[in-house]
Amino acid sequence: MRIAIDCDDAAVNLKKVILEHLKSKGVEVTDLDYAGTSPGAHYPEIGYNLAVRVKSGDFDRGILMCGTGLGMAMIANKVETVFAGVCHDVYSAERLVKSNNANVLTMGERVVGPEVAKKVVDAWLVSDFAGGGSTEKVEQMRALEKRSFHPGSGE
Repeated sequence: MRIAIDCDDAAVNLKKVILEHLKSKGVEVTDLDYAGTSPGAHYPEIGYNLAVRVKSGDFDRGILMCGTGLGMAMIANKVETVFAGVCHDVYSAERLVKSNNANVLTMGERVVGPEVAKKVVDAWLVSDFAGGGSTEKVEQMRALEKRSFHPGSGE
């Protein structure tokens, strides 16, 4: 699994912790470091960049961090085919994938400590979409997403 990671200026320390954690586990992770190549960039540009890279297939999943994780989730969800959610606990991280088939995890450095964040990321990474009763709901979300991104397409 290819993972992209990025953050804004409010989560630099958490990104370092998660990046090192993933590398120590042998996970293929790429730090997009959008702010490093675009000084003054704010979370909307950073989150959008990662989401577009996930949509394009450059990466299977992405992890975005800011102060709360909320803004990053909001902007990532503006990219078609990207489902992002904020998680600061293990159960939510598992359900993000198992029930919702999400491909982007967001977290906030001001909300979650580094040790819990590692556990959240680990739970999210090993989770797979469970299907079952969630399949119809995820398909409905995809259909509504298509209607939103392609109005008048008959969907």
